[in-house]
Amino acid sequence: MRRLASALCVMMALAPPAGAQVDLSIPQVRALAQQALDAGDTATAIRAARGLLQADPRDPFAYFILSGAHARQGDIALSRKAAAYAFRYSDDPRSKVVAGQHAARMALAEERFGLAQIWLRRTAIHATSPAEKDLIARDYGGLRRLNPFSLSFSTALRPSSNVNNGSEDSLQVIDGVPVTGILSGTAQALSGVIATGDLTLGYRLARTETSQTGIGLRLYARHVALSSSAQAQAPGARNSDFASHFAEATLRHVRAAGDGALGLTGAAGQSWYAGSSTYRFARGGIDYRHPLGDGAVLSLALSVEERFSTSGTRFDATSATLGATLAQDLANGDRLTLSFGLRDTDAAFANDISTAISARAGYAFGRAFGPVTLDAALTLGHSDYPSYMSGFIVVPGGRQDRAAYADLNMVFQDLDYAGFVPSLQLRTGGTWSNDSRFETREISVSFGIQSRF
Repeated sequence: MRRLASALCVMMALAPPAGAQVDLSIPQVRALAQQALDAGDTATAIRAARGLLQADPRDPFAYFILSGAHARQGDIALSRKAAAYAFRYSDDPRSKVVAGQHAARMALAEERFGLAQIWLRRTAIHATSPAEKDLIARDYGGLRRLNPFSLSFSTALRPSSNVNNGSEDSLQVIDGVPVTGILSGTAQALSGVIATGDLTLGYRLARTETSQTGIGLRLYARHVALSSSAQAQAPGARNSDFASHFAEATLRHVRAAGDGALGLTGAAGQSWYAGSSTYRFARGGIDYRHPLGDGAVLSLALSVEERFSTSGTRFDATSATLGATLAQDLANGDRLTLSFGLRDTDAAFANDISTAISARAGYAFGRAFGPVTLDAALTLGHSDYPSYMSGFIVVPGGRQDRAAYADLNMVFQDLDYAGFVPSLQLRTGGTWSNDSRFETREISVSFGIQSRF
């Protein structure tokens, strides 16, 4: 009886002129709809599809027919909406992928790039093969280039043995000073969990064949949850005492320069620590990226930042930073990266006057190890604070810090959901100083989410 009633509804929807009679089953109407669509008879295809929907409002095949017919008629919005219903009511992954990709194409035709990107991410959930996932990723990359808006967000949880960059020792020993100090519990290393969130929004103002100009907004937050042992060590400390935030607005222009690209960046923003505003800043920079051939790329960057304390002059400072990076693609598909940095800071507060130098070597493996892709890095640094004072004691020869950190990053590409994959970072390292207050050690494990597109 149910099949008879469904067929009757379809017959009524396809009713011919008075006096004629049609007796079609549901499969026959499906065949008629497909034949009409293939022949370009969109009107008949739409009538047949609507008849099918009267019999079953959740028939994905009918919505596929409607989507195709409306697309041929140039009704892009209706085609996209029909594809959305086909996606919703389809049971098998392959049909969902086809419907989602069609909805993305229609959104692209409407120049609704963000909506098209959302559809590709929804489609990626149901992709069943690496080839399908790679195709979706390539399409998403093309949409990113077309879309004047951009958005990126990363978040991580990092259990750490030292959430406050505290000293490893309860005593403060300064080389060349016969006095030994005792450090408070808060000044010593506190264990706990660090949670970070980093949001970046961008909008492309203009683009030509040789240049591009855009604006951006970045919001960053870092919060700490102290462990029970840390709370016992520093009973007066609160989680909010170690929270930090900053907001930054940028204007950036990039243009072709020879075989490379020259970029100019201006930025302004504000920083907060422990819930209080600390300083505002303005920064200007220039960078150049130049391919050297054989898979090698050289990047150079120079920036100057001015900081203005929001209260008094404690954080007033001017810093200049120079950086260079050489990236080399290797024959086996791996990638080697070498970076060098130099920063010079002049500050109103003598303890902030410093010169720092750093070097980093990174190695990314081109092949996966089972479900995991790997990259590793080693970072070395040296900082000199020539006028440093610890309380009323002048540190002889100034304070010198040496740092070394090793990182291992793992991305679990097979645990893909909507183009997002989990990541795991292992970090170990520390700082060695002639003022033991700044002797630190850290072992941490960071759990994060990142986009594979």
